[in-house]
Amino acid sequence: MYRVAISGTGLFTPSEVITNAELVAAYNAYAEQQNAANFAAIEAGEKQPLPMSNEEFIVKASGIERRYVMDKTGVLDPNIMRPVLRERSDDELSIMAEISVAAAKEALEKAGRTAEDVDAVICAASNHERAYPAISIEVQQALGIKGFAFDMNVACSSATFGIQAAADMIRSGSARAILMVNPEITSGHHEWRDRDCHFIFGDVCTAVLLERAETATSSNAWEILSTRCATEFSNNIRNNNGFLRRTREGHMQDRRDMQFMQEGRRVFKQVVPWVAELMQSHLADEGVKPEELDRMWLHQANKSMNDLIGSRVLGREPSREEQPNVLQEYANTSSAGSIIAFNKFSDDLPADSLGVICSFGAGYSAGSVIVKKLATA
Repeated sequence: MYRVAISGTGLFTPSEVITNAELVAAYNAYAEQQNAANFAAIEAGEKQPLPMSNEEFIVKASGIERRYVMDKTGVLDPNIMRPVLRERSDDELSIMAEISVAAAKEALEKAGRTAEDVDAVICAASNHERAYPAISIEVQQALGIKGFAFDMNVACSSATFGIQAAADMIRSGSARAILMVNPEITSGHHEWRDRDCHFIFGDVCTAVLLERAETATSSNAWEILSTRCATEFSNNIRNNNGFLRRTREGHMQDRRDMQFMQEGRRVFKQVVPWVAELMQSHLADEGVKPEELDRMWLHQANKSMNDLIGSRVLGREPSREEQPNVLQEYANTSSAGSIIAFNKFSDDLPADSLGVICSFGAGYSAGSVIVKKLATA
């Protein structure tokens, strides 16, 4: 059995930014239009008026201040309220593959590796733009990687599940090194017309290069000591879009349940203790005491949720250094969130530092990865 290390990470960030102020202005204009158009029904009590949004509500509810998107023009147009992306021909590199390649190149460079060193590609994301051929195989071809590739989806936990899948294959000898990418164009399956969630998501892509720890030469290589994944079925986070939609009468129309939906309060109440217990039991089983942790890189969905999970794991409120957040800038980027945090806040720690990468979300699903920084050769 081989030891496994994360030897490089990469990050693609879109060039377009939407601030809370811009988002609120667009949503409120949309809400006013809809309320005016449905004035009679609202007055008759047949329809509820759409509530207005405000910046204070967004920050208090989530801690989010801005987000990056692939297209802001469509999102901020009250008559569109969705990204408008150019349709590409089948002979062009798809948009998810394109941003994956960008993040992957950075991860390879940091790891000091080339395509020839990699045996497999995993595309782990909460949504894929097509059923087949796999985005991962397209990325594999674009980078010139031999071997094999496959896509996987465990919603917001896709990255940690992808890390476990890659680590298991490297440990067993099935591959020397594996590239995992997390292209998250969440703006495409987000409901920008819903006041309760219109501020949540942002677009991004992350990449992780995993290899045998014995061969890792990066100055910021982290050995994976242990991984643990868990799932528990829940309808509290759901998206009903899918290939069978066209088989059902009337289902091709624009419907609310064809985008992201969640029962936020239920999710918060149920997921916080579940994830905290997963992390606590994982650490205990590996003989790692909470006070030995130098850093936790958590899923970037909600600041209050992260604060509470961190407090339960450590037995006290974590400092910003112990549990860095990036959601104030990136918002919720689904599976990529914890990897963004790791990418930005891991190279400052010395050798032998201990940390946990943890993501959680729809399913419910959660993944925990205990890592230890390797000494530079």
